[in-house]
Amino acid sequence: MRKLFYGMLLLVAVVPAMAVEVGEPAPEFSLQASDGKTYTLSDFKGKQAVAIAWYPKAFTKGCTIECKSLAENGHLIREYDVAYFMASTDEVEENKKFAAEQKADFPLLSDPTGAVAETYGVKMPVLNMAKRVTFYIGKDGKILKIDENIKPATSAEDMARTLGELGVAKKQ
Repeated sequence: MRKLFYGMLLLVAVVPAMAVEVGEPAPEFSLQASDGKTYTLSDFKGKQAVAIAWYPKAFTKGCTIECKSLAENGHLIREYDVAYFMASTDEVEENKKFAAEQKADFPLLSDPTGAVAETYGVKMPVLNMAKRVTFYIGKDGKILKIDENIKPATSAEDMARTLGELGVAKKQ
């Protein structure tokens, strides 16, 4: 019985529950980005949908592939009325270097304390790193979809397809 108790305790400590769910208001954030600006979620409310692709660590294999996909095929996403970002717990300077190396033409948000990642339920326990999860947020500020099944190589195509499936308006 003691082993079962400790096993359950370990499972709870290692596998965090999602902090937010589809249909709920997305947690507010104000984060510095690789382009030198600070982005605040509430600035988009009533104006534009938002997509945030959380990733674990700049310059790692999967994250590099995902960033390249979004940089090379971002035109597919920009067909929609959406602000899109990648976000990590990396420092701003690290994300600036990563964005430059990958020729990212979109902002990479930095959450070095992991506080925002935690409110979104993507912060890995013990490590100050985010899980690879993409959040789609409607113009009303509510979460439309939480995608945990990310394929880094086709991130841009998948994101554009999902925006269409969610009914996000195309730009005029």
